[in-house]
Amino acid sequence: MLIRIGCRLDFVFSQPTPMIAMLNVHCARFDDLERADNLVTSPSVPLESYRDGFGNWCTRLVAPVGEFTLSTDGLFRDSGLPDPVSQDAGQHAVQDLPVETLVFLLGSRYCDTDLLSEQAWQLFGRTPPGWARVQAVCDFVHDHVTFDYMKANATRTSSQTLAQGQGVCRDFAHLAIALCRCLNIPARYCTGYLSDVGEPEPHPPGDFAAWIEVFLDGRWWVFDPRNNARRTARILVARGRDAADVPLTQTFGPNMLTDFRVWADEIRTA
Repeated sequence: MLIRIGCRLDFVFSQPTPMIAMLNVHCARFDDLERADNLVTSPSVPLESYRDGFGNWCTRLVAPVGEFTLSTDGLFRDSGLPDPVSQDAGQHAVQDLPVETLVFLLGSRYCDTDLLSEQAWQLFGRTPPGWARVQAVCDFVHDHVTFDYMKANATRTSSQTLAQGQGVCRDFAHLAIALCRCLNIPARYCTGYLSDVGEPEPHPPGDFAAWIEVFLDGRWWVFDPRNNARRTARILVARGRDAADVPLTQTFGPNMLTDFRVWADEIRTA
């Protein structure tokens, strides 16, 4: 299937303001590109692009005074298959993990593993290691945390999400990541587009989604504690230790976001 993805972010700036935007699809999906999701600004300004340490495509710019828009609009091929499953995927002993996965065992800005380790082992220490243990973590987070856009909090940590029992998709992801890391399972934060293909209507307004990837049986696997279901047409934009590594836009000065639109729609052909 073909999926049209894109976004439009409208700002007002009171002074020239440096920005870093992370709005383009991750290189892991470049082979599926049908039409590039190039970043466009209005008014036009010089852009400098680079790839960060996690392989995410980033763009530097200086936003001018006044109204300013960032937008993308791309077309991607997707298999139409849901997220893959391997219930027999095993968990590695820590000493056998690839070196590049070890950073995803450590605590990070929003994943305060030092405060959750004891509780994680109390909750999940008797579950079978591997896929079943990760699924038990996602089941717990999905059932324990109530999704509420009005309760979004940019500074909420995993332990606070557990205590408060509420949050948005990034909070579901952070809590699941922290619990997995406490259980010696490498876990990383992902953000991107998630279509509503195959989901019952009415569909909610478009938004970027957050999910997780865990390292089992020699590869990374997608899990989604917010939806707790295998979904179709999930297109990665960025990944890192947690949301602090992958802000969609990082502004270095005062600004006001006046509009925010995201789309991930199937394009039906005759």
